Amino acid sequence: MPEDWTRALAVVAHPDDMEFGAAGAVARWTAAGKSVTYLVASRGEAGIDSMAPEKAAEVREAEQRAAAAVVGAAGVEFLDHPDGRIEYSAELRREFAAAIRRHRPELVLGFCHHDHTSTGRWNSPDHRNTGRALLDAVGDAANRWIFPEDGPGPWQGVRHVAVSNSPRPTHAVDVTDHIDRAVASLEAHASYLAAMQPPVTDVRGPLLGLARSVGARFGGRPAVAFELIPR
Repeated sequence: MPEDWTRALAVVAHPDDMEFGAAGAVARWTAAGKSVTYLVASRGEAGIDSMAPEKAAEVREAEQRAAAAVVGAAGVEFLDHPDGRIEYSAELRREFAAAIRRHRPELVLGFCHHDHTSTGRWNSPDHRNTGRALLDAVGDAANRWIFPEDGPGPWQGVRHVAVSNSPRPTHAVDVTDHIDRAVASLEAHASYLAAMQPPVTDVRGPLLGLARSVGARFGGRPAVAFELIPR
């Protein structure tokens, strides 16, 4: 992965998307002095079947903030799009473009926008719509005549756009020394993991196994994979 950047903005659909995809890389980057901010399009209110949406949103927002703090993220911002019903729209692009203009990142991170994820499973509409709107918003943010009313002015400084959990990985980040923080970051989503069917009781095993499988392709050391989108 390119290292010629100092600020990154990660934009995902749900609390936990970063932890299931890229937290180990974030831990490495922040340890090196880089700044990574999270923007989450929903509050994950539909993610816990046994919990009312209003309560789930509160719990999942708190867990996401805790998870981000573990890996040294600069902060977490939330939008209020409905969990499970995020739609691709000009409004979604506008909100993402405004965030890019405000944070002025050189690296933009997203979650898989393809029809299928890295597991081969059908991707959720929230992921597809959020990811595709983000890719378009990078161009929107650079154009002063698109959404001119939003943000402190156009930002043309995005040099790299990278997507986690992609079925078409092109680059990877060595996370050998950051697995523990990646595990702790995902474990911060305790309520969500406990509510999954079946409940997730082992985080370290699957995360380490995934990092090793990525590393087998990218240099032989535990790693997190990304698809770098040409610009």
